[in-house]
Amino acid sequence: MEKSFKIEVDCANCANLVEHAVAKGAGVKSVSISFMTQKMKIDFEEGAEIGQVMKDVEKTAKKIEPDFEIL
Repeated sequence: MEKSFKIEVDCANCANLVEHAVAKGAGVKSVSISFMTQKMKIDFEEGAEIGQVMKDVEKTAKKIEPDFEIL
């Protein structure tokens, strides 16, 4: 299942670093972050608990970019 999220990230490099880190997370099949549109698309693995995956995504992203937000 693919979902799109509005995000806030401060720079293109940070967006790229977050994208690569989130892609390695449990329950994430693929991820795409666009700095220009401030959107993140995540394709979740079959049977993944989306709420828990999103908590992990936010935690991972904030380690890289403390100002990262999922709106």
